[in-house]
Amino acid sequence: MSDPHPGRLPEKEDKRTFLQKVAEFIHPGPDSTEELIETLAEAEDNDVIGAESRVMLERVIRMADMTAGDVMVAAPRMDLVNIDAPFDELLYLVINTAHSRFPVYHGERENIIGILMAKDLLKLQRAPELNIRALLRPAVFVPESKGLNDLLREFRGNRNHLAIVIDEFGRVAGLVTIEDVLEQIVGEIEDEFDIPEDAGDIFALADRTYRVSGDTPIERVAESFEVTLQGSDAEEQFDTIGGLIAHEMGHVPKRGEQVELGGLHFVVLHTKGGAVRWFKVSRIEESQAGA
Repeated sequence: MSDPHPGRLPEKEDKRTFLQKVAEFIHPGPDSTEELIETLAEAEDNDVIGAESRVMLERVIRMADMTAGDVMVAAPRMDLVNIDAPFDELLYLVINTAHSRFPVYHGERENIIGILMAKDLLKLQRAPELNIRALLRPAVFVPESKGLNDLLREFRGNRNHLAIVIDEFGRVAGLVTIEDVLEQIVGEIEDEFDIPEDAGDIFALADRTYRVSGDTPIERVAESFEVTLQGSDAEEQFDTIGGLIAHEMGHVPKRGEQVELGGLHFVVLHTKGGAVRWFKVSRIEESQAGA
């Protein structure tokens, strides 16, 4: 006998028990992102999940509303490689930024022609006759509006770790890495220069110098060292010591660069995303005494 409703698909079997259905009727599930986050907080309060798990799950939920433009390194802070730069200049850039991948441009910085892997420079060192263009990997371009969930899926699918972000006019707006995306879930991925946020932004080292975070307010640095910190251009106003030092240098500071300001000697210890993460600071008289 034929099916009286050949176009009808079989209904999905509801495996919930009667008690489960009653419980869901009395206590319906969350209807919004904020309600879901509140539910996670309740689960933590009831010891169903731990604090770290709750924070990570909340970040995953919030990441659904974030885009590449929210986490990218802005174009002015990008470390780029000029295709016509000599090998020594390329090597200096790699060593002083500690990145593993670099966007490569030809002519203007907007003209990104590929991605250079730092490890591929070893091939140039062994065979100088090689054309650097032969070492370039294809550059991946994504719009600022690209959702982080989709971007992470693409990073995993095509095994790329870096993408160039393009604005609505087709211009380079910045770059985003897989680390930038993952940090939205697990928090900042620490390295040897990272310390807990509650450990302070200025702390003493054994050699009578100090490590100072680049985003430390200028007023705090001046008060801590009892100095006056003012740039060469009095009309320019800056909030952080990193911004002031970058202005005085006239470019994005690189690791190892030094500058003296307000009776203090600043050495760039570590940069990330085109900004100074840490300075090593000493008073000029002490720095000269130890030379």
